[in-house]
Amino acid sequence: MIRRYGEPVVSGQRYVHRAGAYAVLPRDGKLLVTLQTHPRVEVQLPGGGIDPGESTTRALHREVFEETGWHIASPRRLGAFRRFVYMPEYDMWAEKLCHIYIARPVRPHGPPSEGGHTALWLSPADAYDALANEGDADFVAGLFGVASPRLP
Repeated sequence: MIRRYGEPVVSGQRYVHRAGAYAVLPRDGKLLVTLQTHPRVEVQLPGGGIDPGESTTRALHREVFEETGWHIASPRRLGAFRRFVYMPEYDMWAEKLCHIYIARPVRPHGPPSEGGHTALWLSPADAYDALANEGDADFVAGLFGVASPRLP
């Protein structure tokens, strides 16, 4: 069974299945995360939706590059979780299946190419506190032994 995070399922609401790949990216005691400013301001693990016909790892490489400007190496799958959310940027209710990986940030190749994203380096504890979604935060906590209370 895959753990579910976030808002409760809305009774009678139709959800579109949307799989995505996201990365925990440690380097030199910090984590590479992305600050998204549109449609809402939030800190996230870099990643996003898997396009039709695209492999999960290919999507991971593409999304991390688009949102951070960094290339990654050696991705290893850690697990997955589900979220039922409204995605205003797509005007869509989605059942998100979030595949979480750990990978090594190799080198930057410029700023993020996806608008509204900024690459940030945070300590694991600061990333845990800042991450907008509980599922992302739990993976960071499990990997780095972070034990601080999450704010609602």
